[in-house]
Amino acid sequence: MRLFWPFGTRNRRAVAHILQHPEMVGMEGEIERVLQAPAEVRISRSDSTVELFYEYYTTTPVGGKWLCVVVKYAADDGFVVTAYLTDRIKAGECIWPKK
Repeated sequence: MRLFWPFGTRNRRAVAHILQHPEMVGMEGEIERVLQAPAEVRISRSDSTVELFYEYYTTTPVGGKWLCVVVKYAADDGFVVTAYLTDRIKAGECIWPKK
């Protein structure tokens, strides 16, 4: 599996969109870190080809939040769809860490 980060065309568009949100400015490095070493990864309940990578940050522009990076997989490739800060982890099958 090859993940297009940070240089894939799709990811450049996604990151440009993500960084339009004021609370996400300066989070590029955190997005990459979450992809490399997430606290938890879940499969989306609405699309089995989408995985949600999570890490909790005590300090963000909007307080303590989970950073969720959404990745879509197609064949042997994957790309970042979006990333956002959230209060809680979404429901879905946890695939990392194995419990």
